[in-house]
Amino acid sequence: MRVLLVEDDDRLADALGTALTERGHRVDRVTRADDGLRLKDGADFVLLDLGLPDMDGLDMLRRLRRVSAVPVIVLTARTEERTVLQGLRAGADDYLTKPFRIMELLARMDAVARRLPRGGSGAGPGPGEASAAAVTVGDVLIDLRARTVDVAGTAVTLTRREFDVLAMLAREPGVVRSREEILDAVWGDAFLAASRSLDVHIRGIRAKTGRPELVRTLRGAGYRLGIEG
Repeated sequence: MRVLLVEDDDRLADALGTALTERGHRVDRVTRADDGLRLKDGADFVLLDLGLPDMDGLDMLRRLRRVSAVPVIVLTARTEERTVLQGLRAGADDYLTKPFRIMELLARMDAVARRLPRGGSGAGPGPGEASAAAVTVGDVLIDLRARTVDVAGTAVTLTRREFDVLAMLAREPGVVRSREEILDAVWGDAFLAASRSLDVHIRGIRAKTGRPELVRTLRGAGYRLGIEG
């Protein structure tokens, strides 16, 4: 896998580069956001520091997400919850706060990669979607094969993770999925149940579609597609 490392800390970059290379990855390291955006098309995975000299990493992430679905893990020394939520809303697949253990980063990369559609582009069908068709909820059309969402005939753009959560619910519309099930299936880690990641993505689905009842919360049980009404 070709990893694009956008990190201006030489010491951390050297350690990450060595660990990734030992795992068989090819590493391209840049220190500036503009160089990262220029090299994005050749990357299979992006590790993105937020404290860059030419641009805030969140701004780079937003620009990247306009044109690419490449998986991104944010690396940040910022521990404020607001920054973490901003990163997830901007389309990060995961985040780690510094200092972190390299083995934890490698494990999270593996978890993200396992959930990618074959080919890694995020455009093809995900697990269990090969034989699925489209699901309609009111004026919302969820195409599980094309990985698209239309609301009242207008296309709505979700991040890959947002769509994966919605698709999991849509494949079995009447089934309630627990937080742990969703986190394990989409994030590859049920122990993230205490994190805010799932909450952020559920809110993103509701806000972007303008249909707050599209994903219904059943307190103490989990979530299901809003098939009633």
